[in-house]
Amino acid sequence: MVVYSFYIFDRHAECIYKKRWTPRPSSTGKAPQSNGLLEGAQQPKTLSAEDDAKLVFGTIFSLRNMVRKLGGQDDNFISYRTGHYKLHYYETPTSLKFVMVTDTRTNNLRIVLHQIYVSLYVEYVVKNPLSPAEHPSGIGVNCEMFELGVEQFVNASLMA
Repeated sequence: MVVYSFYIFDRHAECIYKKRWTPRPSSTGKAPQSNGLLEGAQQPKTLSAEDDAKLVFGTIFSLRNMVRKLGGQDDNFISYRTGHYKLHYYETPTSLKFVMVTDTRTNNLRIVLHQIYVSLYVEYVVKNPLSPAEHPSGIGVNCEMFELGVEQFVNASLMA
């Protein structure tokens, strides 16, 4: 399994944490060369990390609202898949949104995202007296133990 990226959004739609491991495949359908570039294709303009996070949040916001309108308030948006990646989603009772983008062969990671929330975010961010309760104006999670824990968790659990 390949993990492309991981995001955490707060209840104010701010991206408070983002981590990229490998770039997502392009949607041109051409195979990459050994140097990772697509043969004979112009390289698409890469988005900044902030723009990428905004697009991811817009996608989950729209899909979550569509699922609730079509299925009712009890239905939950869990994941969606394209031909190139799969986006996994978990929302906490406090409206924190955990999003992980992986390859298409990955099974549902809702339980994994819940484990990241309970065992890493709560332990290293919520219980940390130096970490702010709210993350206003884009001030994100700045906890070395949390970042190290996410890195180790993803490497041990998912990329094995």
